[in-house]
Amino acid sequence: MATLVTFFSAKGHTAKIAKEWAEKIGADIFEIVPEKPYTTTEILWMNPLARCNREQFSDKEVPLSAAKVEDFAKYDTVYIGFPIWYGAAPKVVNSFCKSYDWSGKKVHAFATSGGSGIGKTAEKLKPFLPGAQEVDAKLVKSVADLD
Repeated sequence: MATLVTFFSAKGHTAKIAKEWAEKIGADIFEIVPEKPYTTTEILWMNPLARCNREQFSDKEVPLSAAKVEDFAKYDTVYIGFPIWYGAAPKVVNSFCKSYDWSGKKVHAFATSGGSGIGKTAEKLKPFLPGAQEVDAKLVKSVADLD
């Protein structure tokens, strides 16, 4: 079986860690990209009207780009990286998760943060990963935190 590192990165920090981790463990890599990329002002969480905030508090899905993970079934372990937004994965990550069959997969979420803790991130992500064998989450500052 194979390992996949997938990630959504708002400012590049999560992308850097995901790419380093994938290289270190010899995994395939896939970037989660929203259909409409975020601008710098749309991810300013301090602005209550910023897109990131509107999405996090909405029940609507965030549409994804057309890119898909090829042969997702071959992966038994999937790492999902993202910046933590309000103690959870950004809605674009949930949209990604809904697009695949997670049956029997081990899922390791890793979140980057400017100050938030990991909270109940794994618990909040589980409903979007039906059938996953295992789901855990940890807060990381660098690739060393994934070892």
